[in-house]
Order: sequence, then structure tokens, then C-alpha cells
Amino acid sequence: MGRIVAVLMVTTALSGGALLYYLQVYGFYRELPPGAAAALMVTGADGAEVPIRVSAFKAIDADSSPIRYRACFTPENLPPPEALQPYPMADPLNAPGWFDCFDATAIGTALENGSATAYLGQADVHYGIDRVIAVMADGRAFAWHQINACGMEVFEGRPLPEACPPPPLPPPLPLPNAPVTGN
Repeated sequence: MGRIVAVLMVTTALSGGALLYYLQVYGFYRELPPGAAAALMVTGADGAEVPIRVSAFKAIDADSSPIRYRACFTPENLPPPEALQPYPMADPLNAPGWFDCFDATAIGTALENGSATAYLGQADVHYGIDRVIAVMADGRAFAWHQINACGMEVFEGRPLPEACPPPPLPPPLPLPNAPVTGN
């Protein structure tokens, strides 16, 4: 009887671990269609967002977290570097291994050694989350979402610095026993 219980426990643990692995690496991600490239912007030195045209666009995202966005592309009409807003604290986040065009370690190394430059794509794509774009010396570019200073404070539960906008209020919860309306 003890063996049956032990085998059942090990089988359950292995199945749960495999399911958890699948969900983290594959389950929540979705590949974005090429049309999603139309939403790519870069922020100019004056703070204005400028749409950019791209080719060879590949991207993934997930609804489970605002920082799961990753993209690889070649910008076609990027303004000159002096006209863009730099992003000094760029820290590319790892992508799942199957999304092989995005190598966070190589991008981070290129940012450190100066063979890539990071720019602000869009501030507050989601509250407290910026889209960062890194452009390599060879013309390839990568984008990811990164927690900004305001988001870091809010997500850590600390008081919001004065320079930060207030976080959005969550939608109200329905009242118990409230009549349901709609079409």
C-alpha cells in the first residue's frame, strides 16, 4: 500500500512540475501578428512619440504579465540617435528559449560595451512599465517591457515619489446579489 501511495505522490509531483514548466515557457505566450509592428513607437528627445516602420518583425506577449513582451525587428525609419530619448537603465529580460531571435544576454552585453544603444520606446505602456528599444550597431533592434522607477515603488508597496502620476484605480468589483444587466 505504501508503494502505491509513493508512486502516486511522485507521479502527481512530476505531472504538476511538467504542467508548471509548460505554462511558464509556452502556455501563456502568444506570437503577435506582423500587424502589431504598427504599434511600435520611439520617444524623441522632445518627449513626442514617433511611429517607426519596421521589417523582419517577430514578437511575443502574454496577458498574464505586462513585462512578457519581447520583439525583434529591423527599424526602417529610425530618427538619428541625437533626436531620441536614451534609456540609461535598460536591462533586457530573458525570453523563452523557443523565441530564439531575442537573446537577453547578448543584448545586455552589447548595451554594456557600447555596440548597442537603448532608447525609450513608450513610457507607461502599462502603468509603471516602459517599452525599451535597443538598437544594435548592425541595424537590428529589440524591444521589451521594463518596470520603470514609478512602477518599482508602487509594486514594492512604497510611497509614490512626487514626480510619478498616481496609479490607476482598479475597476470596481460587482456588488453581491446585484442584478446583472447587459445585452
